[in-house]
Amino acid sequence: MDISFLGGPAPQRGVGVVAPFDFALDRELWRWVPDDVSLHMTRTPFVPVEVSLDLARMVSEHETLGEAVRTLNAIAPEVVAYACTSGSFVGGIAGERAMCEAMTWAGAVPSVTTSGALLDALAELRVRRVALVTPYTVSVTRALEAYVAEAGVTVTGCAFMGLTRHIWKVPYRDVADMARQAVPAQGSADALFISCTNLPTYDVIPQLEAELRIPVISANQVTMWAALRRLGTPAMGPYQALTDPAARTGPAATGSAGPAVVGPAGPVDPAVAGPVGPAVVDMPGVGDGPDTEQQQEGWT
Repeated sequence: MDISFLGGPAPQRGVGVVAPFDFALDRELWRWVPDDVSLHMTRTPFVPVEVSLDLARMVSEHETLGEAVRTLNAIAPEVVAYACTSGSFVGGIAGERAMCEAMTWAGAVPSVTTSGALLDALAELRVRRVALVTPYTVSVTRALEAYVAEAGVTVTGCAFMGLTRHIWKVPYRDVADMARQAVPAQGSADALFISCTNLPTYDVIPQLEAELRIPVISANQVTMWAALRRLGTPAMGPYQALTDPAARTGPAATGSAGPAVVGPAGPVDPAVAGPVGPAVVDMPGVGDGPDTEQQQEGWT
């Protein structure tokens, strides 16, 4: 059979992706990418460290990033994305900018990071008050809060899972439960950010936007959105505020709601709660060990 009339595959535009060695959600990234764009993945070298601030620093060292980007140079991507939230916020805003410079120097192409993309997305949606969901421990979650605050955005509530491994195994129902704890009432935040590129979020975003009535953005979503925007190409996605302007209703009306404190029995009014620390919440099937910090979650 003569198939010469097909003329070969359609031209593809390339996005290089540098991910940590334990990244397990390649397929989720592809779901935001249109058919004429290909993702070219590479990973940082393995280090025997659990998810922590130490790991975040190790997988974001400039030498490590440079080597990873250079492995992509042969296929000439038009943009390179570093797909790791903690690795790109651990050094603050200045550290994130330095990472982009290091990757651009190694590959001579524009570069984005997940945490830089987060700030771009918050600006795009005109968000001034954000709630956070993370799978991290207390210390890593606090570093994210500090990064967002450095950008001038107020954190109104935060729920975290306390995990140090196997984050990609967290089911959607647990992500949704944490989102409801971080946003206990309508109007308490302008948007919700679900952190960590290893936390599955694609299918839960439209559901949470409909339920919480605010934009919901996630680590993988903002990473692909920012990378594709450098190509002048919109990200795909089923009716999501960030990728589809028609789905935007604008930031929630500004109110006087303070940080959400999550107690064992549910949200607690900060005005009457008193000196409440992070609450211990049982998450069956999610925790990985008896460490106290790993089992705490709530507003930090």
